[in-house]
This record gives sequence, structure tokens and C-alpha cells, in this order.
Amino acid sequence: MFPRNCWYVACMPSELDNDRPLGRTVCNERMVFYRDAEGRVAALEDFCPHRGAPFSLGRVTEGQLVCGYHGLVMGSDGKALSMPGQRVGPFPSIKAFPVAERYGFVWLWTGDATLADPAKIPPLHWAASPDWAYGGGLYHINCDYRLMIDNLMDLTHETYVHADSIGQKEIDETKVTTKAEGDTVITGRLMENVTAPPFWQMALRANHLDDKAPVDRWQICRFTPPSHVMIDVGVAHAGKGGFHADASHKVSSIVVDFLTPETETTMWYFWGMARNFNPKDKALTAAIREGQGKIFGQDLAVLEAQQKNLLLNPQRKLLNLNIDAGGVQSRRILDRVIAQERAGAERPAPQAA
Repeated sequence: MFPRNCWYVACMPSELDNDRPLGRTVCNERMVFYRDAEGRVAALEDFCPHRGAPFSLGRVTEGQLVCGYHGLVMGSDGKALSMPGQRVGPFPSIKAFPVAERYGFVWLWTGDATLADPAKIPPLHWAASPDWAYGGGLYHINCDYRLMIDNLMDLTHETYVHADSIGQKEIDETKVTTKAEGDTVITGRLMENVTAPPFWQMALRANHLDDKAPVDRWQICRFTPPSHVMIDVGVAHAGKGGFHADASHKVSSIVVDFLTPETETTMWYFWGMARNFNPKDKALTAAIREGQGKIFGQDLAVLEAQQKNLLLNPQRKLLNLNIDAGGVQSRRILDRVIAQERAGAERPAPQAA
């Protein structure tokens, strides 16, 4: 149920301690992350070949991964380097995973290592520009990552789950459009001449704009495999051009969602918001991050309850309505990608002449 030949966000650089390795499960594989002697991130399976102890319980000494059970030192290529009183040459190697550090995240390739091209990491223009600011965080959520895709590709729930921050009745009342462009699914909604909800009133004030004036509000969600959702959101004073309004009349942002499966029913959620107004205002970045963290915390509660209910009722068939089209099409793309990978893995290798 997980695409493999793709880049997932595995962790944030701030999670990597100089002295302690980081243990994390991604796509049902237990891994350990650390920085080597050159400061590069390495990822190995979390399994010492001596007695099977997790390397994540060990330590990092001068850039080397040391097992906390008997002191075996492991190289970043998965080959044992040394062990007190032992010859390690015959020791079996463990699996090493391709990793890359880019755009403020550590990316992981879980499939065929020969296909791991860092050029396939999605370009994030906002992460490479001083004209943008970013603030975000990480949640561990006890739910199938596809439930979060459904959640993000249908924002109708904002009216009910986030009534005190970004929800408003016009979200329900405005038709959503859905289309697919290759492997990308796009859903969009434009609400014209509405009152800005509390979160966007705050953003208008932060950009020195009238927060009481009617606005045109937009939500444009983009899903791309394996599980990335970027959402263009914003408001502009009504009649000024909406999404295309001049910057002097609007506030807009990109809601950043990297969904990394842990198991079939758990996930890592790397969330954040990138904005291009007042990017140097650190207090504003912190305020937005705090508000967004509360919003996504509300999603967390609903999704975990939903997952529990689904596990208790595996025989129940769920309804797909017009508002679910974005999630449905995203799942179809996931199913196709997974089927193509499986077919490629099962295809016999060509015989030598």
C-alpha cells in the first residue's frame, strides 16, 4: 500500500542529535538516521548484525554509528567497521537507504537504490528564496496516510472541524472543481465576497490590510505521489482579482503537507506554511506556526478516531460523494503507481546471452 521508488520526507535536520541516532519506521521498515564524520546524513536498517539490537539505542561517536549492546561500529554503507576483540570482515552487511538533505528536510528513498535520483525530489521554490518564510512541525498520527490525503484534498471539513479558525459556511456552499494533470490531482474552490475567518483576519492585519473588508478566498489543493499535498490558500479584498490580485491587496500562503507512512495504520505528518508577506517577521512566523499547529491538532483527533472506527468496522463500505473526488482520484493514482512498481519487481531479469 506504499509506493517505494520515490522520495519521502524522513525527518527534519533538527531531529538529528550529534551524539544520538534517530530511530524511525517508514513504510514498515525500521531505520536509523545519523550524521557521519563529514556531516552527511546516513540511513541504515535499525538492526545490528551481531545480536539484532537496534542501532537507534546506541550512540554516534566521531561520526560513527556504535551499537549500544556490544560496541559494534557500523559504516554508513551498511558494512561493519570494527568491534572490540573481534574480526568483523565476515559480518553480514545491513541495508543502507539513499538519503538526501534538501530544502530543510531529510529525504529518504525506500525502493530500488539504483533508481534514487536526487533530481526527482520535488522542487520547493519557497524553500530556496529569501522572499519566503516557513514555519512547521511534525505530528505522529495513528491513521492510514491515505485518510490524511482524503482530508487535505477535501477541505469541506473546515466548516466543522476548524470552525474557530479557518472554517466558514461558504466553504460548504461553494462548488469544488477537481481535475487531474498527469500524476497530479488538483481541487479548487473560490469564495467571493465573504467575511474572512479569524485566521485570515489575523493575516490581513499582519500585512497592514483591512481585516473587516469583504474578501475573495481561494483554496487550491495539489496532490502528487507518493503523498505530498501543497495547498495554495489566501484572501484578497473583494473585487481586486482574487488569486491573481496584486500583493498590495492580498495575503496568501502555501500549506505544506508531507505525509510519510509509518505502517498501514500510522504515519508521520510534516506540516507547515510558507508565506511571501513579511517574511522577516519571526514573531509572525511563530504565531502562524502555533495557530496552524492547533488546526492540524484538530485534524489529528478526528483522523485517529476515524481510523479506530474503520478498524472496528472493516466490513462497512464508505460513500464517495462529489466532494470526495480529489481523494478518490489521488488514491487511483497511488494504486496505479504501486501496481506499476509491483509489475516491474515481478518481471524476470533478462538472461545473459
